[in-house]
Order: sequence, then C-alpha cells, then structure tokens
Amino acid sequence: MFDHFGLFVSTVADGLLLTIEATVGGILLATVLSFLAGLAMLSRFAVLRAITRVYVEVWRGTSEVVQLFWIYFALPVLTGFQILPLWSGIVVLGLNFGAYGAEIVRGAVQAVPREQREGCVALNFTPAQRMRRVILPQAFVDMVPPFTNLFIQLLKGTALLTFITVPEMTYQASQVLVTRYTGQAALIWTIVLVFYLVLSILITSGMKVLERRAAVRVGRAPRRAALSGAGT
Repeated sequence: MFDHFGLFVSTVADGLLLTIEATVGGILLATVLSFLAGLAMLSRFAVLRAITRVYVEVWRGTSEVVQLFWIYFALPVLTGFQILPLWSGIVVLGLNFGAYGAEIVRGAVQAVPREQREGCVALNFTPAQRMRRVILPQAFVDMVPPFTNLFIQLLKGTALLTFITVPEMTYQASQVLVTRYTGQAALIWTIVLVFYLVLSILITSGMKVLERRAAVRVGRAPRRAALSGAGT
C-alpha cells in the first residue's frame, strides 16, 4: 500500500503552491470586500445599503460551483474577456466569502457598546474618527474568531478550482493520481486531507496571534466565543 507513498506526497505537493496562492488571494479579496460591504450596510444612505444587501444575498444565496462556472465560462461570452482559471477562482472565493465576512464586520461593529459611541460624540470626534480610532479597533478583536472560521472554509473551497482545471492539490490527487492508482485511493486522499489540515492549523495559529495583538492594543483579553455569521 505504501510502495508509492513518496510519489503520492510529491505529486500532491506539486499543487500546494497553487492552493496557497488561491487561498491567500481569496483571503485578501474577501477581507477587503468584507470591510467595504460590512461598513456600507451601516451607512446612512439607503441606496448604498440596498446595493450592498443585494451583493451579500446574491453571493451567499447561490452555489459556489455555479458562481465559478459563471465567472469562468459565461462571463467571457458576455464580455469577450477570458479570465485565467486561477484568477477566476480567486475572484469567486473573494466575492463569495466577502459576502459572509460583511455580516461579520457589520455584527462586530454593532456589538461595540453604545457608551463608546457616546464618548466619541462627547469628545467631538468626527464619524470617521469614531470608526477608525475607537469602534473598529474594538470590533476587530471580535471579528478575528469568525474570520478564522471563514478563512478555513475558504481554504477548503479552493478544491472547487479542480472543476476549471487549476492543478491545485485536489486536482493533482483526483486527475493525476487516483486515475492511475485507483486501488490506493484511500492513501492518496488521506495525504490530501493531511495537507489541508496542516494549512488549516497554520491559518488558525496566525489568526490567534493576530487576535492576541488586537486585544492587547485595546486593553482587553481576546474573546473565546466567535460571533455568529461566519458562514460555517
């Protein structure tokens, strides 16, 4: 059973870099969209709130696979512009998980005690100063645990890129190895599981460090319980 173990590990590892690239790219895009959309949903402008709500509901309420096919296959037909497979995956992951992250941001900002907002008003802070100097630093501590869950889900979502032939880890296992070594599928997929587990642990560890630093910055211990709305 273990005769080809080294070959299996090296073949799956050939897709590791693309998995990491898709994950990092998706996380960066999702984080930006989460804050933009989350804060937009709290805007005093009804039109902005409505537009943002449409984005969130559309991307949360439709299939990731269909979204991926639409971006990669349908969009080029409409625009005449073909997006590279990896970039298509990053765009879909960012837009999809950004919609979930928007609810995390919105909920965390709204959870900041009212007294903090009133104190900002008493100090004559502008709305931008209130958000930047008082509200967001406190809310950020509460955002980190659910964002950890979200980023791990995003990592696992990179396996969908197999459908558009991005040779990430799942593609390497399913299209390169399992088709040739069918009788050793259990070992092959166990190796893939271990790779994903290690990456998940790295994300969790990094986010824990970030949470501790954010908590120290505002003078309190990090919360253990994650806010709802992580989309897990």
